[in-house]
Amino acid sequence: MASLLQGRLPVNQDLLLMQKGTLMRKVRSKSWKKLRYFRLQDDGMTVWHARQAGGRAKPSFSISDVDTVREGHESELLRNLAEEFPLEQGFTIVFHGRRSNLDLVANSVEEAQIWMQGLQLLVDFVTSMDQQERLDQWLSDWFQHGDKNQDGRMTFGEVQRLLHLMNVEMDQDHAFQLFQRADASQSGTLEGEEFVEFYKSLTQRPEVQELFEKFSSDGQKLTLLEFVDFLQEEQKEGERASDLALELIDCYEPSDSGKLRHVLSMDGFLSYLYSKDGDIFNPTCLPIYQDMTQPLNQYYISSSHNTYLVGDQLCGQSSVEGYIRALKRGCRCVEVDIWDGPSGEPIVYHGHTLTSRIPFKDVVAAIGQYAFQTSDYPVILSLENHCSWEQQEIIACHLTEILGNQLLSTTLDGHLPTQLPSPEELRRKILVKGKKLKTLEEDLEEEEEEPESELEEAELQLEAQMESEPQELSPRSKDKKKKSKPILCPSLSALVVYLKAVTFYSFTHSREHYRFYETSSFSEAKAKSLIKEAGNEFVLHNTWQLSRVYPSGLRTDSSNYNPQEFWNAGCQMVALNMQTAGLEMDLCDGLFRQNAGSGYVLKPDFLRDAQSSFHPERPISPFKARTLLIQVISGQQLPKVDKTKEESIVDPLVRVEIFGVRPDTSRQETSYVENNGFNPYWGQTLCFRVLVPELALLRFVVKDYDWKSRNDFIGQYTLPWNCMQQGYRHIHLLSKDGISLHPASIFVHICTREGLEGVES
Repeated sequence: MASLLQGRLPVNQDLLLMQKGTLMRKVRSKSWKKLRYFRLQDDGMTVWHARQAGGRAKPSFSISDVDTVREGHESELLRNLAEEFPLEQGFTIVFHGRRSNLDLVANSVEEAQIWMQGLQLLVDFVTSMDQQERLDQWLSDWFQHGDKNQDGRMTFGEVQRLLHLMNVEMDQDHAFQLFQRADASQSGTLEGEEFVEFYKSLTQRPEVQELFEKFSSDGQKLTLLEFVDFLQEEQKEGERASDLALELIDCYEPSDSGKLRHVLSMDGFLSYLYSKDGDIFNPTCLPIYQDMTQPLNQYYISSSHNTYLVGDQLCGQSSVEGYIRALKRGCRCVEVDIWDGPSGEPIVYHGHTLTSRIPFKDVVAAIGQYAFQTSDYPVILSLENHCSWEQQEIIACHLTEILGNQLLSTTLDGHLPTQLPSPEELRRKILVKGKKLKTLEEDLEEEEEEPESELEEAELQLEAQMESEPQELSPRSKDKKKKSKPILCPSLSALVVYLKAVTFYSFTHSREHYRFYETSSFSEAKAKSLIKEAGNEFVLHNTWQLSRVYPSGLRTDSSNYNPQEFWNAGCQMVALNMQTAGLEMDLCDGLFRQNAGSGYVLKPDFLRDAQSSFHPERPISPFKARTLLIQVISGQQLPKVDKTKEESIVDPLVRVEIFGVRPDTSRQETSYVENNGFNPYWGQTLCFRVLVPELALLRFVVKDYDWKSRNDFIGQYTLPWNCMQQGYRHIHLLSKDGISLHPASIFVHICTREGLEGVES
């Protein structure tokens, strides 16, 4: 079966040549370089590879997996091999999520250009696909899986195998009836559109049909008034329901006559429910919708720890790719550990470990290139400087020369501020956070007094040394004797403007001795104990000064802590190991999904009030407590946990987790549905009490029940309470890496009520 998109695919000479296939060198390291034959399949959407032309081919990647295509000179690995291969013949395929890049070297510049241009054309095409086109492509991918002999048609035997691959357990006689009904040509096989008809017969949605008929007087259509009633009563759209109904019919009704008569068919109704307008995430929270003119300390800031690592913290790989990935996912605070390197060039790596090393100037170049591709709001470089005076001067030089106008090297107006500037004022600026020799006031004096003697200069430097941030040492480095830290170089000190790093002693000490542009870092253990001992003081501290929390040095596997408890105290830069997928990164992605993924989220007003009485451990009224009722109705096209086990079908259950202040943090789950990942039905209602909804995040997790071991993860979706829409909503599931599992979803009904009355414990 040719792709269902075949008629819509761009006709292009590059694609035709890619479909003939090309022998290229696949490069994994300096020592691993092997010839492979790559070919774009006839569907135009998948690339297969073999050891040689005509050899046994296997899938390499789908175009929908590709994020972008980079030229050879942008690849760290290919640059290291520049003496072996011309950079112009190399290119890199970058995938969504945490999948490793694919570096390839063609036999000529022309062949490299054909693949780069062709792949980018297909990536752009996939990005622009609408909902129906994405579904068509998904079906084509499955057809490719099921059509084992690749003859473009499917026998009933192949269809049975495909049903298992698609998580469908079905009576054989019933499956054969559906197969015969779809086989319009009576050829004994299914081709193209026949397979689509077969799929449609599998995906009937009785629960949606029932809902449709509840509001439709004739069971055939929803009139404009009937649809308005549904939007008001169930979807809680309020006064805007009338205007919205017209917009939605115009957008989702497939028939022109229906649009003209302002009615919605069952197909149009289902299309709406499955769209972004029927999504659980409120589309009004997708663009920048928050006030971005408040001081920096009033925001949560998406922050990364050990950003240069793409693996663990003992032997893992350091790579500029860590910075590129973090910045592209909206991270606004990245960490740079800098040490003296060979040939006078500073290097970045995890000190006293076996992690690989990268030149500091390459890191700065990557940050300069990718800082504002996802978000225009400021990027903070959290410098951990371990360098000698000479190499510090080189650090300052690289920052100044490579970043140019992007680098903020003085206050915005040249005057002493009274508060931190806002994200809006700092658009497209890169700020340095680090140690500083003097106060901002002294820096801004028109004529700086020269130190009277070398002794006075040494005193200044010693003072800066004493104020340096405490480093959480790795287990190996704790055994080593502490060496005295190098003195700070004035040219690097001068680049620190609004984010001077100072040691935290106590909240009283900070109030009495520190200024608003000084910032402290806290290990996770220190921050936890402070929240317990003096939670309200921590909240008040964060209303005027920035705090950064970082993971324990004992987390050598680059695992993460739960960021929620630090957000509850108003900590702004809660740094995570972004290379590590899991619950903690789901929460981070969930919080920063709003506000255009800009990496800045305005804190709730009670965490911005300098007189706040809020205590994250003991929240008391007046907060708008809520009761949350979630009916988990059904699931759609859930993926198989282990694709290698054709015969196994998932037994899915849904767990709903709430993360917020301690009393609100809870989870409940449905029972499991046996042997059905294709269209499971639960119809179960879960009920939650939420005292402080402004801080709550909801995480929906679908798992494969296993009585012998831990339930296997299938997919999840996390979002903030204030971005949740009520009513009948689809939740479109994401993988462990945060990548869309389209068309996998769960269908729910959400209802919130004021207060906690009538909620059983």
